[in-house]
This record gives sequence, structure tokens and C-alpha cells, in this order.
Amino acid sequence: MYGIILFIGFILQMLIGVPLYASLLMTSLLGIIGTGNLTLLRIIPQQFYGGMDSFTLMALPFFILTGNLMNRSGLTDRLIDFSRLIVGRVRGGLGYVNVVGSVVFAGVNGSAAADASALGSILIHAMVKEGFPAAYSAGITAATSMIGPIIPPSIFMIIYASLTNTSIGGLFAAGFLPGLVLGLAYMIMNWHYSRKYNVPVTNTEEVYKAKWEILRRSVMALIAPLIIMGGIIIGIVTPTESGALACLYCIIAGFFFTRELTLKTLCISLYETIRSTAAVFLIMGAASVVGWYLKYERVTQAFSSVIINSGLMNHPFLLMLVLSAIVFVIGMFMEEVAVLTLLTPVFYPLAMRAGINPFQFGVVMTLNVTIALITPPVGACNYIVAALGHVPIGELFREIWPFIMVALAVLIIIIMFPSLTAIIPSIMRL
Repeated sequence: MYGIILFIGFILQMLIGVPLYASLLMTSLLGIIGTGNLTLLRIIPQQFYGGMDSFTLMALPFFILTGNLMNRSGLTDRLIDFSRLIVGRVRGGLGYVNVVGSVVFAGVNGSAAADASALGSILIHAMVKEGFPAAYSAGITAATSMIGPIIPPSIFMIIYASLTNTSIGGLFAAGFLPGLVLGLAYMIMNWHYSRKYNVPVTNTEEVYKAKWEILRRSVMALIAPLIIMGGIIIGIVTPTESGALACLYCIIAGFFFTRELTLKTLCISLYETIRSTAAVFLIMGAASVVGWYLKYERVTQAFSSVIINSGLMNHPFLLMLVLSAIVFVIGMFMEEVAVLTLLTPVFYPLAMRAGINPFQFGVVMTLNVTIALITPPVGACNYIVAALGHVPIGELFREIWPFIMVALAVLIIIIMFPSLTAIIPSIMRL
């Protein structure tokens, strides 16, 4: 009964606008007080700091900063021009540009929200002008932003690795093919939509007249994801070092080549990075306290016993479907970093006991929490693209469900075919 009261209190705190990390901490505090053992209060600062004290997490602010610098230095615009040059000529071309742009930009910062902001500010209005409905334009922008956390680098994968001591390089390599499959699925969806509603062919005459100039300019923008992905997968640098090198490259390119980066915009990028990083770390710290409390009250042990006794351990496919369903439902109402931080320590031992590859499970967990970014009623990316495209949020919520269904279908494919996540790590011997 007391646990139900705590849960209701947590939900009420979020509904009235209390920051998530504060809601988590307050719930933990009340839970510990409810045990009657006030000496346990010392656990709160220990667990809060311990949740953030991970060497693996050092890479996170560098990838966030790289994405911010790409936007401020004009390199993102060059990536979009490159995408338009590749796939912009066919019917519904800007829909394909949206997908390809997300795939390319995914190799920079690993944040769905950043992808939605960067690409949405440019492509949503362009797609509407081309003939796409505003709600569809915003919907595909939100949906394709999910590619960001799947294709390396990935902020969610870094968090998962810090919680499970899994190789970041192996996780990044495992996410590459699933990210491309997700992109291909959205391309097929855009192909069907463009022909069903007879979307006009994009006028790309000016783009193709300037193709050599676009290619020349694009090379500079493509170097950043190559530094990150190539360096990590080949093993030349660690993820943290690759992120730092990418930041340095973007600063040099922005100041001396594109000349769009200034001291003011550099400071703005640093400020935005500090805010984003601090938000993630606060949530991780608070979620770590909640995780400890749940273990102390043996909630996680009870859940594990239910799963083990159900016989699901003998059926890895069904186990991952059940765990994915739990993540999907919880992710509809809670911030994704908190979901990942709370559930990974509970689900990971079960997956390992069932013989599931840690890289496959990492990609499945990452895609699960990423789908939550576009799932109502929370779905942070929905609110971002709705604001950028001036689309009523209710209208976008109705439009977004086909994209969610496509993402869930890709998730099932990844669960059914472990080789999608295993082949590249095995080739690279990661």
C-alpha cells in the first residue's frame, strides 16, 4: 500500500511540473523515511553521486557539443545539401532527404532531440512548400530523429555501457546496421506515402547545377562523423577522445573554413552543452537513488523471480518482447534517460542469464527508449517538431502512430535476427 502511495505521489509531482530528478529524489526520500531507518538517508548522496561517477560518461558532453557546433558552424546545412543532392530528385524527395540527413547527422552527436531540432528547423517548412502536409512533415522529422541514438555515436548507448560495463565500441558497431534498417523502413514508408498522395517531384535543378560545389562543401561536414565512427570502430581512439577530436575539428572548421562560428556562438554552444549534460547527469543520479531503494525493498528481486518462474528465460525472443513492452509502456510517461537508468540494471542480468548477446540487448534497449521519444503523451521530439513546424500537437499525435508502428516492426526484426547486431562487432573483433 505504501508503495502505491509513493508511486501516485511521484506521478502527481510530474503532473504539477516538478523537475523529474527532483520528483525521483523526493520519492526516494519519502520511501527511505517510510522504512523507519533514518540512517539510510546517508545513502542518497552516495547513490546520487555514484550514478554520475562513471568514466564512460565522459564521452557524453563531447558528442553533445559536437552536434551543437555542427549546427552553429553551418556544417549541418552542408550535410542537408549533400543529402538533397543524393536523393532529392525523385517524387517526395525531401522526405528521403529527411531520412538520409538523419542517418548522416546521426554520426555526429547521437541525440534524437538535437537531430529533430537541427533538421526540423530546415526541412519541415521546405517539405510543406514541396506539397507534403505539415503534420506528415513534422511526423517524419520526429521519426527519423530516432536514427540518431541508434547509429553511432549514441548517448543512450553510452549510458547503457556505463550501467553494464559493456564495450562502447562494440555497442556502436552493433547499432550501425539496425540504424540503416530503420532508415530504410522510413524510406519505404515515404515512398508509399508520396505515391499514394501524389506528392510533386522536387525541383532540384539549382541543386544539381551546383553539385560540384555542394560536394566540395560537403566533404568538410562529412569529416566530423568519420572522425567519430572511424576512430572508435577501428580502435585508434577511445569514444571520449573521438568526441574531443570532433569538437576540435568543428571549432577549426567553423572559425577558419565556413567562418560561421563566432566567439558568441561558441559560448552559446558551450552553454547549451552544459545544460543538456547537467540535465542527463541529474536524472541519472536521481534514478540511481530510486534504483537502490527498489533493490532495498526487494522490488527488483521480486520482478526477477516472476520472470524466472514464468519460463520466459527459456525463450529469449519472448523475453525480449515482454521486456520491450514494459519499456514501451513506462517510456510513454517517463523521461527516457530515467527509464534507461532504472530498468537496465534490472533487465540486463535477466537477459544475460537467458543467453542474449549484450550488444543485441543494448541495441534493443536503446531503440525501445528512443521510440518513447515520439510516443504520446510525453514524446519530447513531438513537441520539438510541432513547435518548429507550427503544427497542433494533437494533430501530430494522430499522425505519428504509423511511424511508431514502423519503428516497433524494426524492433521486432532486430529481436528476431540477432545477426543484425552481431555481424559488425564480430568482424571488428569487438
